[in-house]
Amino acid sequence: MATSLGSNTYNRQNWEDADFPILCQTCLGENPYIRMTKEKYGKECKICARPFTVFRWCPGTRMRFKKTEVCQTCSKMKNVCQTCLLDLEYGLPIQVRDTGLSVKDEVPKSDVNKEYYTQNMEREIANSDGTRPVGQLGKAPSSSDMLLKLARTTPYYKRNRPHICSFWVKGECKRGEECPYRHEKPTDPDDPLADQNIKDRYYGINDPVADKLLKRASTMPRLDPPEDKSISTLYIGGLGDTVTDGDLKSHFYQFGEIRTITIVQRQQCAFIQFATRQSAEMAAEKSFNKLIINGRRLTVKWGRSQAARGKDGIKEGVSEMGTRLDPVPGLPGALPPPPALDEEAPANYFNLDPGTSPAVMNIALPPPPGINPPPPGFGPPMFHHMGPMAPPMPPPMSMRPPGHIHYPSQDPQRMGAHAAHGSRQGD
Repeated sequence: MATSLGSNTYNRQNWEDADFPILCQTCLGENPYIRMTKEKYGKECKICARPFTVFRWCPGTRMRFKKTEVCQTCSKMKNVCQTCLLDLEYGLPIQVRDTGLSVKDEVPKSDVNKEYYTQNMEREIANSDGTRPVGQLGKAPSSSDMLLKLARTTPYYKRNRPHICSFWVKGECKRGEECPYRHEKPTDPDDPLADQNIKDRYYGINDPVADKLLKRASTMPRLDPPEDKSISTLYIGGLGDTVTDGDLKSHFYQFGEIRTITIVQRQQCAFIQFATRQSAEMAAEKSFNKLIINGRRLTVKWGRSQAARGKDGIKEGVSEMGTRLDPVPGLPGALPPPPALDEEAPANYFNLDPGTSPAVMNIALPPPPGINPPPPGFGPPMFHHMGPMAPPMPPPMSMRPPGHIHYPSQDPQRMGAHAAHGSRQGD
């Protein structure tokens, strides 16, 4: 039997009245200045069915409006976001987090037991400092190797996009660019990710997103130590501008004595050399695919020996990491080597007949456009053959006596040369 709000004073005291929601960075959006609407006792929590304060906001441009779905008590019991119900520390579903931490869910499903359990958890939350989770989650170990490998370090704002417009799918949307929904083709309806339930996500059962992440964790690659026992250096990639020498030292010193730390700012990477091979193996095992420093996920690989660096770089068809590369179809083959040049053979730049001397050949240029060529027998011949009465050619410059300069006007066999010379002397 339902009771009025005035008579149900005890339950009304337990209703939630908050000033700000508990949200993750993804749901809050990338805009630091957002406007929220607050509705006191606007809806009932989808888990405990108690009224709570509902917040509604838009996380960014061309994004859909979001609102809180569960109350803050249910959010604090599981340490999850009030909107997406993902873990606030790792950004993972509850089922994945509980599997990694070996935590068993003890939240009752019936209404009476749920109300009693919620009241006890509220009392425990009030007595805590608010920095650590409560219940079984607070007693769990602080971290897990699987969670560090799967943890999301950066916000995923693509999750805030609008839903697909059903009218556009049917070809009936008339809003065009003003439509607040996405005009895209929907995914496969048989895809398990298309069927998600908020209660299944909260209780950590039958969550398709969690199943996908757990399968990914089981197939993650491993970092095997190299066969060369002299290698004790680790390669750390993806440093960016926020990770410093001190940050790397404060993390890796726990595995053993560090000999040197070399940071290459241009490549945004570092090389950490340990004093012993055992320390390097322990650091690689504890840091591979789970090293996060200053909010950045770093890449951990084994360094290469000096002998491997001295080889001829990358082999044909093999990458630097040793993986086989598939050939790209459609690319041309290797070009043939250029023909060997004979240094003794003269360079024939004009493709002339080797038996013909260039000095005897005179190639007539074609007449300009619009001018008819002369009739045969009247024009200059194409080739002038040097007869026995022809004037001799001037000697080359290398065979001329010093100080002698040949002028065509001083040629004695040239017509008028003597007259010109005599008149010049008379002058």
